[in-house]
Amino acid sequence: MIGPVRRPVRALLAGVVTAAASAGIALTGGAGSAHAATALPTHIAAPYFEAYNGDSLSGLASASGNKYLTMAFIQTPSAGSCTPYWNGDTGLPIASSSFGSDISTIKAGGGDVIPSFGGYAADNSGSELADSCTNVSTIAAAYEKVITTYDISRIDLDIEDNSLTNSAGIDRRNKAVKMVQDWAAANGRPIQFSYTLPTTTHGLEGGSVGSGSGLAVLQNAVSNGVNINVVNIMTFDYYDNATHNMATDTETAAQGLHDQLAALYPSRSDAQLWDSIGVTEMPGIDDFGAAETFTTANATTVYNWAVSKGINTLSFWALQRDNGNCPGTGGQDNCSGTTQSTWQFSHTFEPFNGGTTPPPVNDFSVSLSPGSGSVAPGGSTTASVQTAVTGGSAQSVSLSVSGAPAGVTASVSPGSVTAGGSATLSVSTTSAAAPGTYTLSVKGTAASGSHTATYTLTVTGSGGGSGSVVNGGLETGSLSPWTCQAGGGVVATPAHSGSHALHAAPTSSQTGQCGQTVALQANHSYTLTAWVQGPYSYVGVSGGASAETWANGTGWTKLTIPFTTGANGTVTVYLHGWYGQGSVYGDDFAIA
Repeated sequence: MIGPVRRPVRALLAGVVTAAASAGIALTGGAGSAHAATALPTHIAAPYFEAYNGDSLSGLASASGNKYLTMAFIQTPSAGSCTPYWNGDTGLPIASSSFGSDISTIKAGGGDVIPSFGGYAADNSGSELADSCTNVSTIAAAYEKVITTYDISRIDLDIEDNSLTNSAGIDRRNKAVKMVQDWAAANGRPIQFSYTLPTTTHGLEGGSVGSGSGLAVLQNAVSNGVNINVVNIMTFDYYDNATHNMATDTETAAQGLHDQLAALYPSRSDAQLWDSIGVTEMPGIDDFGAAETFTTANATTVYNWAVSKGINTLSFWALQRDNGNCPGTGGQDNCSGTTQSTWQFSHTFEPFNGGTTPPPVNDFSVSLSPGSGSVAPGGSTTASVQTAVTGGSAQSVSLSVSGAPAGVTASVSPGSVTAGGSATLSVSTTSAAAPGTYTLSVKGTAASGSHTATYTLTVTGSGGGSGSVVNGGLETGSLSPWTCQAGGGVVATPAHSGSHALHAAPTSSQTGQCGQTVALQANHSYTLTAWVQGPYSYVGVSGGASAETWANGTGWTKLTIPFTTGANGTVTVYLHGWYGQGSVYGDDFAIA
């Protein structure tokens, strides 16, 4: 979703972006160094190094004690170009002549670098590689050139601002990453990709691809078959006008991301999910101001938390800020604005480097026989849920089922088996079940993690599924069946028509969302309409479909949202505002 404009979370790269046109890159897979890079340790501390200001990469690494650094940034010299350069500077090509000697020095000391593509300035100007270049193979070749030129084993993709709303660029980027991962596997090279994304204090913003949603970027990656190794969240620059404990907010933001990744990767264990997470702090006073100050005490708290959770990466923006030379000043490139000794944040995070995480010994699988079935409204059917031991010894597996639409009830009995055992999936329908095809998910959960099998249910017949919003005008005077976050409810004024309306109450930590679940026909096109009033008033659907739009004003505005349901026709209709921006109101919700 797109709310009030967020201030830059990276300093602008003044004086380095040229207007020269770039020629496309053509590489042959496997070109470059004859040997593969050394894989990074399981846990690393890798602060960002501002590669655009002339500082010595290896010199500052040595002075600060950092073995690993994230190098910012690689981008094209102008929108439309397919040739990446360091900082978009045509004098700094992807070649050993640019930082090659420094990187070799760092490697000789047992460390490594992580080149980062994008950053706020590139994402804002259209010079982020996948935004600028429309050829997926050429984008993949550019990634491969960086890998082979510097023998690195991780690339970071820093996606912010306009890059979060460029749906074509998001899809191209993920398709290119998939190509590189396949190339690396075929050539025996260890390579990881991390996504660096802005965050709220409770996880990534959700929404559809191109809506400004960090979560949607990851969902698109999964749909393209990408293995996301690390998701690195920028735990600063919240711009919600609240006073923050930055260490606490790091923990809640990471927990929210953990839960989002669990939904994206249901087979990953809890330890594997935490090992997919990185956090990037901004030492001292960030761009917003003193209310968002990451102190040296916060750094110790975050370090201890990171060790206890086993996250993958600790970072901060940026190495050149790691000193106290500008007390009380926020958002500087060369100092933190807080009281500290030089390199104090580096020294706090440096012991995080190292460690290994062995793969789980025990594992299991879940399958269904048959994997699909048809039933008339009012009928029922069953399937066998089969489990098997795929690694180690048998363990207890809890079974559950989700995804049943309105009018359909699904259950698994028994609810727990020892791996190798079986259970029964029972599905029953009422006469009100909407004809269509639905996907039920049977999930098995054990100490080693979880696995899911899907069952395709077809409800036969015609018609049905024409459900609409219940109490769409709130004229019952009751909230039901709507539910709202704290502070929301039914109000008598303002109302668009009649004598009641829906009220959503955003705060600094919530959007105030109100919603209700509506059963519709599967794989069918609909249009949701509603009238809204207030700053940044959002209306949309989620779940079985994903679409939204918004308005901003003091008078009533009609919003129209077309959408198409998926295999499960059930959707959630919602109204919400934006963090700390004031109350919003909705009325006369309808689906046609």
